[in-house]
Amino acid sequence: MKRFQQDLLSVSVFQNRQELGRAAATEIAAVINRLLREKESITMVFGAAPSQDETLLALVLDPSIDWSRIRAFHMDEYVGLAPDAPQLFSQYLKAHLFDQVPLRETFLINGNAEDLEQECAWYAALLKEYPTDIVCLGIGENTHIAFNDPHVADFHDKRLVKVVDLDLQCRSQQVNDGCFPILEDVPRQAITLTVPALFRADYAFCMVPNQRKARAVFLTLTTPEITSRYPASILREHSNAALFLDADSASQILEVYEVTGF
Repeated sequence: MKRFQQDLLSVSVFQNRQELGRAAATEIAAVINRLLREKESITMVFGAAPSQDETLLALVLDPSIDWSRIRAFHMDEYVGLAPDAPQLFSQYLKAHLFDQVPLRETFLINGNAEDLEQECAWYAALLKEYPTDIVCLGIGENTHIAFNDPHVADFHDKRLVKVVDLDLQCRSQQVNDGCFPILEDVPRQAITLTVPALFRADYAFCMVPNQRKARAVFLTLTTPEITSRYPASILREHSNAALFLDADSASQILEVYEVTGF
């Protein structure tokens, strides 16, 4: 493992995604347990994507975590998919976490709500009622965080939750990840937590394996200006954010940061 800093963001590079997931889960569990020594309960927001597989598995297997004192949210959801569609992020998180551990409460976004704006307002009200302690997220191929693609990302958004149109690169990633067979099947809209909603978390853990994320990682870390053109670059301004990479996703930044041994 190699570690370095970019602005406020701690960056760790591991040989493979399995090591990445185990290490990230260890650090997340340490923060969970520290917070639960100070508070009766905590709130976590989870991303749903193949990039999170190894981390979520390691968290589920960690016996030190008292899940009964944790409320769970997810950070985005497709609009318009069938309620039992396996691609729904709520279904992913049920399979990988929510149905695997005895969480205190889970709050799920309904992408089929009759009134999507009312659904956003309901979820935003819950986020205000239960401020986020920890967010676990990834970075998209276009550097999005949650579904804040560059054309809709707003670092000063007054909303916590909103409906967005997904850009072509974001929709193509869903095919690249094997979530959908063809581009035409990928929804064109989603409900997402905004950048300020994610940034409200006291701690942010970002897990990003895979060669296809190498360019996004490079842009996130090296762009001179922290900008909504590369939404994930905002992580460099979070006082308690950690980015976990594998050798593949870090392949374009190894020389920049003089990281050797990979």
